[in-house]
Amino acid sequence: MNIEQLREYCIGKKGVTEEFPFDEVTLVFKVMGKMFALSGLERIPPQVNLKCDPEWAIELREEYNGTIISGFHMSKKHWNTVEIHQLPNNFIIELIDHSYDLVVKGLTKKIKIEWEKLE
Repeated sequence: MNIEQLREYCIGKKGVTEEFPFDEVTLVFKVMGKMFALSGLERIPPQVNLKCDPEWAIELREEYNGTIISGFHMSKKHWNTVEIHQLPNNFIIELIDHSYDLVVKGLTKKIKIEWEKLE
């Protein structure tokens, strides 16, 4: 997967916006205002930070040593940094969906009702 494919997939999810809140090279994807993915556009190799269940995050880091590491500049417990060109697209999509779902699950009741109303 390349960064354009990553962007296309993330922006297509319900309630997602993209922005550059930190600088002009760190693309952030949010669902209903909550971050679920971010990518430094100038990072080589291309990477994305994704939220992850803490136990699964550890398993992934062990299984994909070097390709999936603890989140760069993020909570090491809840975020992984993933080299997107090293893994199959369907697996990257699974990791993006997992991150998105975790964030949606944590939305407040009021915001979740707004999210559910979206097409």
